[in-house]
Amino acid sequence: MAKSSTARRLDEPLVGVEQKQPVFGGGEPPAPPVRPNTPVGSNAALAVAMFLGAEAMFFAGLIGAYIVFRVAAPIWPPPFQPRLPIGVTGVNTLILLASAVTMRWSLRAVRANDRKQLIRLLATTAALGGIFLAIQGFEWIRLIHFGLTVSSSVYGGLFYTLIGFHGLHVLGALIWLLTVFVLTQQGRFSKERHVGLQTCCMYWTFVVGLWPVLYGLIYLY
Repeated sequence: MAKSSTARRLDEPLVGVEQKQPVFGGGEPPAPPVRPNTPVGSNAALAVAMFLGAEAMFFAGLIGAYIVFRVAAPIWPPPFQPRLPIGVTGVNTLILLASAVTMRWSLRAVRANDRKQLIRLLATTAALGGIFLAIQGFEWIRLIHFGLTVSSSVYGGLFYTLIGFHGLHVLGALIWLLTVFVLTQQGRFSKERHVGLQTCCMYWTFVVGLWPVLYGLIYLY
């Protein structure tokens, strides 16, 4: 018996019925690709920021010890101790603060790809830092000659501890800056790559910003 012409063939799709696509392998379709996170800053800058936080706590401890002895002493400075050179150190403070300005300008120069200006600003910053250390060293020699030593009194011990540690930090920052200066002359920094200069600027700004606090506390208070 012949099949009716209106009969549906087995391989014909059903009209009005949703057809499911074949699934190969099972499971859900793959997730869209994840956009990578863009870092806010470099790892080096983060490491220096953490280091500076530790340094800030270190100096906070030293400053706290100084304040305790300063408040408890009936007379400060103690009798028969030489007075600190307020005027010369005040001028020296301005010199160090000026070095922070030239250091910040050096970041602008590297972001503008102005290599010649960058070299001049780094050289100026290093010169100002060297002058600061030279004046500090000269004043230390005079104070020691006048009798203010580490063992002369608690006053002398605290003075050389606080000012001495800061001087070591300035010296370390100056060595770092001279290294950056040499790398700049070799063309190692550009608008796109200047992390070494940026971290050096962070450390230099820290040691400069710390000094007015020490100057006001030890020399003026």
